[in-house]
Amino acid sequence: MLVVRRVQREDLDQLFELIQRSEYGLSTLKISKEKLEDRIEQSLFAFQQAKAKPAGQPYVFVMEDLTDGEIVGTASVYSKIGGFEPSYTYEIETTIHESAELGVRKEIQALHLRQDHNGPTEIGSLFLSPDYWGSGHGRLLSMSRFLFMAEFPQRFEKEVIAEMRGVVYKNGCAPLWKALGSHFFQIEYPKAETLTSESKKFIGDLMPHHPIYIPLLPEEAQSVIGQVHPNTEPALAILSKEGFEFRNLVDIFDGGPTIHCDFDKIRVIRESRRLTIGEIAKDVDGPELMIGNGQLDFRACLGRVQESEEGRAAIDQVTALQLKLMVGDEIRCVPLKPTVANAPTAIDSEKRGC
Repeated sequence: MLVVRRVQREDLDQLFELIQRSEYGLSTLKISKEKLEDRIEQSLFAFQQAKAKPAGQPYVFVMEDLTDGEIVGTASVYSKIGGFEPSYTYEIETTIHESAELGVRKEIQALHLRQDHNGPTEIGSLFLSPDYWGSGHGRLLSMSRFLFMAEFPQRFEKEVIAEMRGVVYKNGCAPLWKALGSHFFQIEYPKAETLTSESKKFIGDLMPHHPIYIPLLPEEAQSVIGQVHPNTEPALAILSKEGFEFRNLVDIFDGGPTIHCDFDKIRVIRESRRLTIGEIAKDVDGPELMIGNGQLDFRACLGRVQESEEGRAAIDQVTALQLKLMVGDEIRCVPLKPTVANAPTAIDSEKRGC
């Protein structure tokens, strides 16, 4: 039985062991144990605040297998990016170059460095043990964050982004970094990835502020701009169906796309409903939904919900135990998958920057 819940101090050792298995390109997980401990403490403080506005707090969640108490996944929400230390991305801009004399008209794309001091909310740091891939576990881990956000909207910005992992090979080589960043930073991609989790000042110090014309880059680098790592394709598909879309922003190191959605247009947030538990039964004949306990001591799992004509809900005993609920408590629930397909996934060839 799997449950997604807020992180606890006792999770430190297991969580650090888990993220050691993460691959290149997941920069927010390439941190020391001390940094992870600090992030957990920040998260605990954020969850414990009765009221909070978005100020950069991390909300860290873990997925626990209750059969043996093993931490098998993690995901986070960063209430706001930017601030004192800006967030950096490349924006793909297209300009027209035309010569009537030669009869030539060209659309040229360029990467423009963008700094954001007053950024949106970001979801990220998602990693699921490969032993648990499939069967919808990754979707549950990802979508449960939105149940929490729907319950406490004042803690988050009006726009939400996700920086998707770009193309990085198993040996740590990133084609865009090799063609661009390495010439200015003179370090290997894995080292740069680690540094960004500690400070981004070196980006502003060393990254060129003039446009980078994409056709001047090697073909291998051009081909990965706006593309995701193969292992990230399922996550991109899931978020696209939730309403996220590509708006021509890409990571400055690996070229992975940043996708956006307005807070209140995210499918889980828009469609989730609050119900009061009227009954806890041994068995419940109702649809299987993603259920959150609606509390700052957040817990979520899959379970069956039967709604009465009076708007009260019956849930089964196992679900009640997993979420630590009693009759009279409120839940927030929603189908794990969209019932109607949203717009197709989002990064078409005209927007890849290649």
